[in-house]
Amino acid sequence: MIRILLRFAVYFLLFLLLRSFLRNLFGGSRAQVPRSRTPQPPPVPAGGELKKDPVCGTYVSTATSFTKTVHGEVLYFCSKECLDRYGKAKHYGDPKTGS
Repeated sequence: MIRILLRFAVYFLLFLLLRSFLRNLFGGSRAQVPRSRTPQPPPVPAGGELKKDPVCGTYVSTATSFTKTVHGEVLYFCSKECLDRYGKAKHYGDPKTGS
């Protein structure tokens, strides 16, 4: 019985060595997935408190938002467009009146 187990162990080890050798020789058995050539966006930093955009009302992370300080208060914007729209507003009290 022990002889059978030893033979099985030796054959199994030989099989693993042969498989490893053949994989190295032929470049692996798994097909390589082609990588996308399009540039990937940079990773967005996680975390940050959520603040409401005064122009569109979207909640945006303080870690990724555009900011503007008005009368000592920091305002957070979801995009450059909302920041520009707020800057073009006729009255600071009503940011939605801008063009």
